[in-house]
Amino acid sequence: MSQLTVYADNNANKALVSTSNADDIVNQLAKVNVRFEQWQANADINEHTTHEQIISAYKNDIDRLKTENGYQTVDVISLAKGNPASSELRKKFLFEHTHSEDEVRFFVKGQGLFCLHLGNKVYQVLCQQGDLISVPELTPHWFDMGSDPEFTAIRLFNNTEGWVAKSTDSSIAEQFPLLD
Repeated sequence: MSQLTVYADNNANKALVSTSNADDIVNQLAKVNVRFEQWQANADINEHTTHEQIISAYKNDIDRLKTENGYQTVDVISLAKGNPASSELRKKFLFEHTHSEDEVRFFVKGQGLFCLHLGNKVYQVLCQQGDLISVPELTPHWFDMGSDPEFTAIRLFNNTEGWVAKSTDSSIAEQFPLLD
């Protein structure tokens, strides 16, 4: 189940907001210019579905976002449980950073925890199957995929370079709860 937890950025021990209600999540995140949606596939998705079939199953929503926001590149990324590089991959995203473009992820399968540092608050958004999050460009954030991740996600980009992060040189990500 999707979950939003909001903390003061100086107190990871006490949640200011905690909700798993999708409408509440949408409304709370909209106040800080973060898009959160839940999508339904127009075809069955299973372990044998190709990346091209996944993109096709969500074509209408993908096309809508491309039209609204000018995204140029769409791809699918998958990570299976038991991947020997999981620890290294997890560390790659567990520091506060920004991007020069929106970070858009739709979870076809599995889950991930986006942590957004906005003003004097930290918004932790647990995204699960069916959830889309769009983190606006230049928003300080970090991502946790868990210790033994398993997910498939659609990514949309404004550029052809893909994921490029710029560290904020803050240690805040070390102070907040991880996915597990």
